[in-house]
Amino acid sequence: MKRRTWLLTAAGASGALIVGWGALPPRARTGSGRLWQPAEGEVALNGWIKITTDGSVVLAMPRSEMGQGVHTALPMLVAEELDVPLSRVHLEQAGADSIYGNVAMLVGSLPFHPFELENRPFKVQAGEWVVRKLARELGINATGGSSSVADAWLVLRTAAATARASLLGAASLQWRLPVAEFTVSKGVISHPSGKSAHYGELARFAAATPPGSVTLKARENWTIIGRNAARKDIPAKVDGTARFGLDVRLPGMLYAALRLCPMLGGAPGAIDVNAALAMPGVERLVRLPPFAGSTAGFAVVGKSWWQCQQAAQAVPVDWHQRPAGALDSRQIAIELEAALQGKNGEEGFTFYEKGSADQAEAGAARKLEAVYRAPYLAHAALEPMNCTAQVKGGKVFLWVPTQVPQMGAAIAARVAGVAVEDVSVIVTLLGGGFGRRLEVDYVAQAVRVAMECGGRPVQLIWSREEDTTHDFYRPMHVARLVAAVDAQGQPVSLRIRSAGDAISPRWMERGLPMLAGPVDTPDKTTAEGLFDLPYGFAHQHMSHVATRKSVPVGFWRSVGHSHNAFFSESFIDELAVALQQDPLAMRRFLLKDAPRYLAVLELAATQAAWGGKLPPGRARGIALHESFGSIVAQVAEVSLVNGQPRVHRVVCAMDCGTVVNPGIVAQQMESAVVFALTAALYGKVDIHAGVVQQKNFSDYRMLQLAQVPLVQTHLVASTRPPGGVGEPGVPPLAPAVSNALFALTGTRLRSLPLVL
Repeated sequence: MKRRTWLLTAAGASGALIVGWGALPPRARTGSGRLWQPAEGEVALNGWIKITTDGSVVLAMPRSEMGQGVHTALPMLVAEELDVPLSRVHLEQAGADSIYGNVAMLVGSLPFHPFELENRPFKVQAGEWVVRKLARELGINATGGSSSVADAWLVLRTAAATARASLLGAASLQWRLPVAEFTVSKGVISHPSGKSAHYGELARFAAATPPGSVTLKARENWTIIGRNAARKDIPAKVDGTARFGLDVRLPGMLYAALRLCPMLGGAPGAIDVNAALAMPGVERLVRLPPFAGSTAGFAVVGKSWWQCQQAAQAVPVDWHQRPAGALDSRQIAIELEAALQGKNGEEGFTFYEKGSADQAEAGAARKLEAVYRAPYLAHAALEPMNCTAQVKGGKVFLWVPTQVPQMGAAIAARVAGVAVEDVSVIVTLLGGGFGRRLEVDYVAQAVRVAMECGGRPVQLIWSREEDTTHDFYRPMHVARLVAAVDAQGQPVSLRIRSAGDAISPRWMERGLPMLAGPVDTPDKTTAEGLFDLPYGFAHQHMSHVATRKSVPVGFWRSVGHSHNAFFSESFIDELAVALQQDPLAMRRFLLKDAPRYLAVLELAATQAAWGGKLPPGRARGIALHESFGSIVAQVAEVSLVNGQPRVHRVVCAMDCGTVVNPGIVAQQMESAVVFALTAALYGKVDIHAGVVQQKNFSDYRMLQLAQVPLVQTHLVASTRPPGGVGEPGVPPLAPAVSNALFALTGTRLRSLPLVL
């Protein structure tokens, strides 16, 4: 679809929405206390905040904890506005009301250039307004897109400040004293006359007291936000009381092991059921159709998972290849190269255009061109996919590590044939998400199995092999980059054309049943990190050819940025080398009109002592990238050990807006470096004859502890609202390492992984 056609279509749709919604105020997100049932000794002041009789605070938690620290960062916002110790803020899983939906994640999906977001022309304001309205109506509760803190930033502080205002108002009415004379400390309201009461003593009266004027605490008065605070989830994870999906234990629980068709998109034919039933501990075998984009297969149910797993592997099965023929990653790579060159007539969608790249290239004194490639990648979360389900009395109960509890409830209702209101979801801790748990295939499978178990709960667990060979993979992508240089030796034009599968349309088709057919709208994730570069090329043209190769693809930590940053930042280094410039100096030149980006770059370079002396046999590489509202620059120090790359140190500089907890930010940068370095060095999924070749950590390699580099994180002070943290540290790592390897060896690596 051409850019103009798409924009006109979007404008028409927006116009219809504006007509329908123009007179309506935005849906309030503070909510009423009626949204959740207070337990004995609790009073709900709004949809987010309850107060207990001892003055503690209960926060409705709509986001999943998967190691990113959201169960600490969000309570910090509440503790700050309520002036209570963080230790006295407790969590309770939020319900399904729309106030808990993730508005920021949907707004972040709009394909605007960062400079447009900075200058905020009408199209940006209108686009964000429409999407915010839509997001508030839909109320999709999802944890992803590094959006949890950004989404909660105003709503949680406002909810807490509203609760505080009601509590102060209650004290004022009871004591007949002006609010302005009160002080609040550690959840206790005091007056110079000697009167005082903690929140628990005022809560019931406060619930009936209008909050009056609500004002957020001034930045200069913060005592919690911006300071290190111990993570609330760590003690339970240390002493073993933390409950992940695999830790769920229920009376009479059965277990189920999964075996899916080895060929992606294939299906089982004849199955020797009797062979399975004859094995110890086995009670039944359940066929599984291709739920929510998964491949068909079956599950063996019994008394222990190990017995079921042994039986599932031993069952003779007649596997059938998918009707359209076997998938092969080598052939897909060839087809993507053809799409990149436009050999099949694909025009592609232009995400961003500035000036005239055609004219600049026609008049160029010199052109530099390169093609970059990235493979399929698996998520490889430490905790494999699992879900515990019980279908009983027309109700469905789920205990599941998921990033999308509402979507899990929706597919459970469809599979079991019940109303979604009859599905109860308890979200456990997640042993890694990385986007894989934005899918609900494993939820549907667990419910289907539970339907055959006579009301007993059943815990479905994927083996590591099934988890690796039946993932929703990061797509294979390729990109062609062309730079034009004028007669004065200055870069004046940058053209990027990429090709690969789009993720968002496939995900929507799988998880949103209200869609009645294919979704093929332009997908920002295909071109993010290419169309939105901050570099000051006078002429730019950024387009993407969206393909559909039938390999199941899904969101992978930092999504399109994860490979597109490798393409763009490696090419910027190539341009610097071609023009005989230092890579840092080249970026400085191209960022002269982008001071925020330049500040991050300079901080990383200074802290890494760019240009300083290194031990013999080492080299530095640098990369800069923005994603999810945050800017990250990384400098990697690399050597070769027995011919293999060894990364010794990674210096990270980050501008993520206002920092809620600096310690968590540093932890997430360390996590991102390890995650990204694993993928950069080793990550690759090969598909031959429809079968994924990598099966476990023995052939899908992980970074070993001894290979983990020193990671040093430096944060830019900012008063902007918070940006993302969990994902932005991933994209710059691969190009920083690749650029260092070029400086070390003189060989430019244009394909991932870097180690073959």
